[in-house]
Formats: sequence, structure tokens, C-alpha cells
Amino acid sequence: MSIAEQGVGHEARYTLLTVFLVGPRRRDPGAVVNAVVAAIGTYLPTFITRVYNVKLQPWQRAYVNTAMVTHAVGMLGPYDDVWWWDHVTHAHSSSILAGIVYVASRRKDRDPGPRVIAAVISLGLAWELLEYAIHATAKRLDLEPILVTYGRKDTFFDIVFDLVGALLVVVFGDRVLGELAATE
Repeated sequence: MSIAEQGVGHEARYTLLTVFLVGPRRRDPGAVVNAVVAAIGTYLPTFITRVYNVKLQPWQRAYVNTAMVTHAVGMLGPYDDVWWWDHVTHAHSSSILAGIVYVASRRKDRDPGPRVIAAVISLGLAWELLEYAIHATAKRLDLEPILVTYGRKDTFFDIVFDLVGALLVVVFGDRVLGELAATE
């Protein structure tokens, strides 16, 4: 791995460390937990590279790490203050899942379209249920929730933007993921 590729992960992790440190100052356990989970997520490109013996482009590493950063930073205010923040993060994150499913499908000579859509919608719904369960449990226990639900309309738009990310991958997958999807 080149120094440039390593730098992409380190810069994201420094940003996430900042979110991790700001979280307790703001009494925001959600920011702390999201920073930790996102920091773990920054190792996804390295994991994929090693386990599947593929070479990710620096932009692909940056794309994954940017998703991790936008989710964690969002917990410090943008999710509440910037109307489009949640939409962008859902489309961005779902496109990463969609990309993984797309590449795996292409490598097995299967049509990725239905698999990408099914995986993204299924995991999106599972995420929304988890979000609701965590929020309801925290509320019942009189704790600050680490994930917040904003009602049915927000859940609907979360799934819509998950689908936007999936559709972008289906449409542009061969162009941006073609060399990863090529079988050896």
C-alpha cells in the first residue's frame, strides 16, 4: 500500500478522533459510538484489499472513508441542522454496500442489478429497525440514544436515498467498478 493510500485512512481517522473527543464534551454518546464504529469502517478498504486480493484505487478508499466521516460528523449537528445531510449519507453509504454486492455478483457471472437492489433495501430496512429499537430502548431506560429516529417520513426518505445509492451503482457499476468486478 502506498503512502498516499495510507494517508487517506489516517486523515479520516484523525477527523474521527476529533469527533470522538468532542462527543463527551457535548455529552453526546451517539457521536462517540459513531466515531468508534466509523473508525473501524475506515479499515474496510484494507480488509477488502487483503482478503479478496484486489487493488482499490485511492479514490475508492477515499470514498469509503468519506462516508465514515460524514456519518460521525453528522452526529455533531449536521443531521439536525442541514436538511440534506441525512439524504447524502444514506445514498453514499448504500452505494458502498451496493458496490460490494455488485462486484461479488459480477465475479460470479450473475446479474448484479436485482442482487444490489435486494441487498440495499434489505439492509436498509434492517438498519431502520435497529435504529428504532435502539432509540426505543434508550428512551425506556431514560438514556441518551446513540441513534435517533425522526418518524415515518424520515424512515421513508432514508430507504428512498438508500435506493438512490443502489441505483447509481447499478447504472454506473461497470464504469467505476469494472476492474474490481473482472474475474481472473
